Amino acid sequence: MNISNHNEALLAQHTRRLDFLKSEVNLPSGILQKLKDFQIAIPSWALGTGGTRFGRFSGGGEPRNLEEKIADVGLLHALNQSSGAISLHIPWDIPTDPAAIRTLAAQHGLAFDAVNSNTFQDQTDQAHSYKFGSLQHVSAATRKQAIDHNIEVIKQGVSLGSKALTVWLSDGSCFPGQLNFRHAYERTVDSLREIYAALPADWSLYLEYKAYEPNFYSTTVGDWGASYSMVNKLGPQAKTLVDLGHHLPNANIEQIVSILLMEGKLGGFHFNDSKYGDDDLTAGSIKPYQLFLIFNELVDGMDAKGMNHAKDLGWMIDASHNVKDPLEDLLQSVEAIQIAYAQALLVDRAALETAREANDVVRCQEILQAVFRTDVRALVAQARLELGGALDPIALFRQEKLRDHLIKARGAKTVATGL
Repeated sequence: MNISNHNEALLAQHTRRLDFLKSEVNLPSGILQKLKDFQIAIPSWALGTGGTRFGRFSGGGEPRNLEEKIADVGLLHALNQSSGAISLHIPWDIPTDPAAIRTLAAQHGLAFDAVNSNTFQDQTDQAHSYKFGSLQHVSAATRKQAIDHNIEVIKQGVSLGSKALTVWLSDGSCFPGQLNFRHAYERTVDSLREIYAALPADWSLYLEYKAYEPNFYSTTVGDWGASYSMVNKLGPQAKTLVDLGHHLPNANIEQIVSILLMEGKLGGFHFNDSKYGDDDLTAGSIKPYQLFLIFNELVDGMDAKGMNHAKDLGWMIDASHNVKDPLEDLLQSVEAIQIAYAQALLVDRAALETAREANDVVRCQEILQAVFRTDVRALVAQARLELGGALDPIALFRQEKLRDHLIKARGAKTVATGL
């Protein structure tokens, strides 16, 4: 893959675009460095073709094991220099030799982001079913099994150098009367306390929430309030994780993240986009303005607390692809996230606050929309260029026929593990 030749062919056009942006916009000092420092973790399960309840249409060349998943993330990182971490799902991605896997990841310039437990599916060798819940289950033996699994995931993460556990529970009910809400909540918190007690001192626990699916009448951790109340009961290492698709329609996600950040309980993000529900579409493909507004609150809140943008929250994509090449989709998502972040860094916060204090609603809107309508793609590309990435990662991916190479090496009928 010849990145330097690719960049040389596009450099003149890129320079013109960047110069135009600089002539139109007063770029804050340090903005390029912030963009260069910002890394978005890639989930191991997003590297294969996802599916729906009705079908799955593989594109071929999917990673057949953890080593090939790491190679795919390494390929993405080589192209964009902004995907420097991989997030694993256990038991889909249990390493047989953690030391060798860490070495392989380091060779690709990758670290290990949060490890994810799985109690929303039954595994072939487990004794108790999660059909009626895991950490909330009426059976103490089933709860103990789910607790032990999460503790095992922590141990796997420690062996890889990870620093966080993400817990997502499908626990809930499908019909009225099926579940005692209070008892389910209490059992879940008690179970989480045992998992929390097993955390290393330098680790975090991220508790995800979801409004519905696969349970459609109630979800025990159904919204940010439920997650927030639970993590408050656990301790300072426990925080809420926000998946952008895990809300009821028209939820004000930017307000949610602002409050969680203010309270010191925002752990991180699973980025995706949606039209109807948890669609897991490409980030920024449906609601790019909302993505910008979320980052606007994030930048404002992180700066107010003196936080490091790149390190103090967890940034990860969570998507499932069915009609796109998964690697192209991930490249699109990473760039969309970087664009929203770059735009948020351009907001004149002093002017915005002055307009707020004057109740100048029109001016507030103009300040935000003027930034959102600013094309910052050249700025994001410049950050990639300075890091050694490609000016146009998708164009180079296609030019080099990288999917064809993967199909030739792995086969046209491969299925990524865990899908």
